[in-house]
Amino acid sequence: MSIRAFSAAFILATLLGCSHPLTPKETPAPTGTLYDYHIESPNGVPYSLNELANALSDADVILVGEWHTHPGIHLFQAQLLSNLAARYPATALSMEQFSRPDQSLIDGYLQGDFGESALLSQSGKWPNYASDYRPLIEIAKTNAMPVIAANTTQEIVRCLAAKGEGYLDTLPSEKRRYVAQTLSSAPSPYKEKFLSVMFHGNEEKTNNQYLAQIAWDDTMAESMVEFLAANPNYKVMHIAGAFHVENGLGIASRMLARNPSLNIAIVSPQTQDTPLPNEVKDYRLVVNPLPEQWLSEKEMQDAIGSMRHNGGNAPNCS
Repeated sequence: MSIRAFSAAFILATLLGCSHPLTPKETPAPTGTLYDYHIESPNGVPYSLNELANALSDADVILVGEWHTHPGIHLFQAQLLSNLAARYPATALSMEQFSRPDQSLIDGYLQGDFGESALLSQSGKWPNYASDYRPLIEIAKTNAMPVIAANTTQEIVRCLAAKGEGYLDTLPSEKRRYVAQTLSSAPSPYKEKFLSVMFHGNEEKTNNQYLAQIAWDDTMAESMVEFLAANPNYKVMHIAGAFHVENGLGIASRMLARNPSLNIAIVSPQTQDTPLPNEVKDYRLVVNPLPEQWLSEKEMQDAIGSMRHNGGNAPNCS
């Protein structure tokens, strides 16, 4: 895939699965910089980074949601991972930003078999790796920490969106391993949430987009559950877009379906004015909002259409 096509796919991935709602124009901007953050318990009690790490002592899995490219969120991720590595040496990093075929490349880089340029030139890394994810990988390397390339491939995601679930039956066995064995497409609060954001009037197209969405969620969930089954003394910190993580509706629900005994903690990014919903147990990572990406639904849809048009050749789904 060309760099241009990959960048378009990355942006579309952000739109489909990892975005946050349009910011109301009347919302006042908090003071501070985009690097500033603070942490709160689910009921709004302030936590220091050390207090959060203490609270996570019993968690098997820590799902950290992000708004991709947000400086404060990426700073928090690096600081939390470093803190966990110091407190709990048996910690693994799991990432949405690398897919299963990249696993051997990541393992080789962590073991010192080759340099960073070789890793980045041969893997499906995201285009914002250097600015946002390099610190996490380097913390893992310094602390001899396993890294799970948890996601499925962009090709599979795009082909599911184009052709539907039947596409999986056409995959050779080698590629079929790149995506979860089962996709949880049954009606659920998560599906309702997705459809409320992404429905565009074409039911078949929207359902296929949802299949692409849950290919991420189920594959990331399966990757972590399998790692923990093989390494039961480990704790896993996973990085993924906020939509995949918040309120336990995405990845967490799919992990618990595979292993109900897991203790899963969730950290969700929010702005200061985000109301505290009832029955939500996420820790709150409070940050300043990113600049508004679109001022209207039409502007957003026009941008998506333009990126699809300029995104390069259609995926080879045959």
